[in-house]
Amino acid sequence: MAAPTRTPRPHWIDAGLRALASGGPEAVRIDTLARELGVTRGGFYWHFKDRRVLLDEMLDTWERRSTDEVLERVEREGGDARDKVRRAGMLTFSRELLPIDLAVRDWARRDPAVGERLRRVDDRRMAYLRRLIGTFDTDADDVEARAMLAFALAIGNHFVAAGHEGRSRADVLDLAVRRILS
Repeated sequence: MAAPTRTPRPHWIDAGLRALASGGPEAVRIDTLARELGVTRGGFYWHFKDRRVLLDEMLDTWERRSTDEVLERVEREGGDARDKVRRAGMLTFSRELLPIDLAVRDWARRDPAVGERLRRVDDRRMAYLRRLIGTFDTDADDVEARAMLAFALAIGNHFVAAGHEGRSRADVLDLAVRRILS
């Protein structure tokens, strides 16, 4: 008789991240995840001591994917500093990562430990931007301002509902990025 197949740990984490993105940390429920994965909740306890451990591992996965993996890919693909800034923004706030990032930001408003983790992630992202921008702008104040504007644009544009007077959103975003990086 074959040994029972267990749902792999990463499947639980990915299901948890999807739930987080769609409904916040309150939506990350063991029963709901088990139903989504088509397994019993007992399988959860094979991998995780409790829900808190799952939430921590979800945050670890988000951090790794949205910083380590993004920065490694940007560096591996190369290009000049401006290209790297653009690529880092596109990858960090991609269709896959953006909903999770926004959910973590919302969660951080209510949970100081998540807020500290978000600060660490954002500090790494800002340090990377500063380093890249510093290769073509040597004024420390300009570097800090450009890094902040680039980062704020990458996050904030997802919250702006305004139209752009006959221009496409993509054209306006491209124009804004070119201004920041000129």
